[in-house]
Amino acid sequence: MMADTFSEKLKEFSPANALEQEHALAEILQHFVLSSLAKAGLFKLAGFHGGTFLRIIHGLDRFSEDLDFVCKVEQTEFHWQPYLDCLFEDMTHENIKLEVLERSAPEAAVKKAFVKAESKGKLLLLDLPYSRHPLQKIKIKLEIDTRPPQGSTFDTSYIAFPVMTAITTQTLESAFASKAHALLCRSYTKGRDWYDFLWYVAKKVRPNLKLLSSAIEQQGPWQGQGIKTTEAWFIDKLREEIGRIDWKQTREDVIRFLPKEKQASLSLWTTDFFLYHAEQLAPQPELKNHSR
Repeated sequence: MMADTFSEKLKEFSPANALEQEHALAEILQHFVLSSLAKAGLFKLAGFHGGTFLRIIHGLDRFSEDLDFVCKVEQTEFHWQPYLDCLFEDMTHENIKLEVLERSAPEAAVKKAFVKAESKGKLLLLDLPYSRHPLQKIKIKLEIDTRPPQGSTFDTSYIAFPVMTAITTQTLESAFASKAHALLCRSYTKGRDWYDFLWYVAKKVRPNLKLLSSAIEQQGPWQGQGIKTTEAWFIDKLREEIGRIDWKQTREDVIRFLPKEKQASLSLWTTDFFLYHAEQLAPQPELKNHSR
């Protein structure tokens, strides 16, 4: 039964409190949404990226709220509605009651939609470790960049729940470039960006510099300046940004997305800590061969 499938999936998360349970329920719904969007053909023209991409595809150890996508090439006539219609039909078939709504200005490059699942139907059949208000909804925001910067590269990945599904995803190098653009150009500081930065550094991923150059040319403080980014340029700008940030305040943005046992690591977040990790991206000097 589908209810058993839900319950078994929830047990994988072993939520330690009600907040972790909400994150787990949202992630279960995210899987259903991704599977339905694939069925509707979204991944023929777009790739999955962002924090939830890292979480679901690559095992990032923080929860994430939104499903973010980027078109492979510019899509001036993109609308969420056909995909939302398919999603609504699929979820109704599974007895998951959804409210779906497209909320995008016609001229906006980033098209947004919202999905809200009511605590009725199959969701009430779950054996939940923590109680929920009967009217509480699970909410997911969908965003897609329809005028993407040039240079992104893509892979095919797979999810096994609720059914085996192929999903087009950004490569990690391109996803890091998108994150690097956010680190340097976002108008506010987002702790989740910096948590993901540490993940990329630990995985020894290097950003796609062609994509980063296109992104900073398109939007941000260097827009229209024709800057061609290099590793040295990126690290220099990272140092400047790291030196400006209030790390105590930045920790507050990310703590609620971390499992309880991971939260203590945030005490390490200082300027010196992030400068150290920025230096890990610097090119390593080549060792000369002194053999005769």
